[in-house]
Amino acid sequence: MKEYKDIIDFHGHSCPGLALGYRAARAALKEMAMEDISEDEELVAIVENDSCAVDAIQAITGCTFGKGNLIFKDYGKQVYTFIKRPSGDAVRIAIDFTPPEETEDEKRMWQRYSHGDRSDDVLKVVHDRKARKIMTILKAKDSELLKITKMMLPPPEEARIYQSIKCEICGEKTAEPKARVKEGKIVCIPCFEKK
Repeated sequence: MKEYKDIIDFHGHSCPGLALGYRAARAALKEMAMEDISEDEELVAIVENDSCAVDAIQAITGCTFGKGNLIFKDYGKQVYTFIKRPSGDAVRIAIDFTPPEETEDEKRMWQRYSHGDRSDDVLKVVHDRKARKIMTILKAKDSELLKITKMMLPPPEEARIYQSIKCEICGEKTAEPKARVKEGKIVCIPCFEKK
């Protein structure tokens, strides 16, 4: 199984969101008794945000948009549901993380940072705080970090391959179910939405 450093390589940097996704994905595989990543579509991940955590979930579980087994629901919640096909065995993982208490100095420095101050003293405090959060996340017990609920869910349909249709305005191809009709022409969504 991939380690946290492998996930950093995939994502490009370390951050609390990435660490949370790493922990959620590893917990999901453990709860579902899966040793390694999903090579095809046997595992589906439903993610309820588009944060850094999702990169960790992709890298650890093998669920991707391209394979059709990563489903995005834009709820803005740190919740991740994993479903095994064809059984419907599922686990829902909600992040329940309370970061370490901030000092008054950290609060002041964060305010300065959020207003654009990138001075060395501000960056040091902000990066130290971030590193402390990441270490807290990586060292916490699952029970201190995650609300894990096992359940049964009907697995989503497997990914479908659709015929491509040429847009009659721009000439670019679009997947058949995404095509629209505008003034009697079959068009892509961007051309349909143009005034």
